[in-house]
Amino acid sequence: MDLVKVPRLMISAPHKSAGKTTVTLGMLRYFSDQGVVVSSFKKGPDYIDPEWHRLASRAVSSNLDPWLMGKEACLDLFQEKSVAGDTSLALIEGNHGLHDGLSLDGSDSSAGLARMLETPVVLVVDSRKMNRGIAALVLGMQAMSPRADIRGVILNQVKSVRHQEKQKRAIEHYCGVPVLGVIPHDPELLLAERHLGLTTVAETAEAEKFIQGAAERVERYCDMKALLALFHEAPLMEARRRGIVGKQVAARARIGVFKDAAFCFYYPENLDALRSNGAELVFINSFQERSLPDVDALYLGGGFPESFFEVLSSNKGLLDDVREKIEGDMPVYAECGGLIYLCQKATYGGKSYPLAGVLPFEISFGQTPAGHGYLDLKSRENSPWFRKGDCIKAHEFHYSRVLQPVGFCSFQFDVMRGKGITGKSDGALYRNLFASFAHLHALANPLWAETFVSLACAYRSGDHTYRL
Repeated sequence: MDLVKVPRLMISAPHKSAGKTTVTLGMLRYFSDQGVVVSSFKKGPDYIDPEWHRLASRAVSSNLDPWLMGKEACLDLFQEKSVAGDTSLALIEGNHGLHDGLSLDGSDSSAGLARMLETPVVLVVDSRKMNRGIAALVLGMQAMSPRADIRGVILNQVKSVRHQEKQKRAIEHYCGVPVLGVIPHDPELLLAERHLGLTTVAETAEAEKFIQGAAERVERYCDMKALLALFHEAPLMEARRRGIVGKQVAARARIGVFKDAAFCFYYPENLDALRSNGAELVFINSFQERSLPDVDALYLGGGFPESFFEVLSSNKGLLDDVREKIEGDMPVYAECGGLIYLCQKATYGGKSYPLAGVLPFEISFGQTPAGHGYLDLKSRENSPWFRKGDCIKAHEFHYSRVLQPVGFCSFQFDVMRGKGITGKSDGALYRNLFASFAHLHALANPLWAETFVSLACAYRSGDHTYRL
């Protein structure tokens, strides 16, 4: 059995919004500025934090999700994206609380992922409204199953030296782990949040300034030598197979990908999987392009199109061209924001915006999530995209709701868990279009990219027989 050294560490917290993202971003930028190669990861389904990671580390960040991807895919991807050896680091940011997850046994929590990867954990704790009792919180994190290897604590939002000393003494005495950082309260060092997550990098004017400020804070208030040592205390790992994503092949078709501030939710592994199956990706700015370039298929990802309805709706040339191409049987795969773009109209902030008019839906937005969490889907029929009986794991997060359909629509999936489009159905089908609130990961659905590229190749050759 071959073993490899991958210095690694997880940053987690007892609950969300404790400051773990700020600490993660600061550490990524600090080590990157030291000339260290840092691979970054985010636990769970998340598009926004990895983009912040990418900006901070100057390298691509990937998601690791045991429920969505399975254990083997997580292990394979972690080593695929990590650089083994003494001169590189792998930093994993947990999601929500350390022990939060779907499964009762916690196997799909951040603690479960840390156990899977045999990774030391540093806990970021929001120190406000607590003193010595903070030790009880840390003790609970240590005792809960699955037991994560918690090696240290960083206190965040500390109000005073007295406050700091009470908490530090209690944690080190009762929990047996060191306090490796004490970050004082600073209302300016808070990332803006939207709904249940951060605002995107593209929508944050001072993203670079924030990251640099976070780096300065962790350097000043955290024991960076001790944190660096923890990376190297992670045990050797069994070597995994390489080349699961990103292999180079000759391009067979051109797939257009909407990529801008409105449509920015794409797993890098999904794009890599398309390339690995022979796609040349052509990125399209939906704000600027007035018509589609020469492409054989379209991938319309998720994002926050509602923040840009004014400009999207006014770009009639692109809306018309997308609609015409779909009517001409071009294969189109649309996720969440892409689905919204293809509807008749959307109402947001008291104003209605006409959209592409392909799907027989009108969209509205509520104050609470219409769908949030993991999806279990079962295919009810054969289509160009999926086979009858296929079972798909995915996730959704949308405040958008489909109003009563204004016409007939065929659906791909029965929703076994989650909301989808209607609460019972997801995956709207029309000609060679598939549109869904579900976000898929290519490593959990290995036939997805192959099917997508095959449809694009058929369209390129003039064979549109895949049409329903």
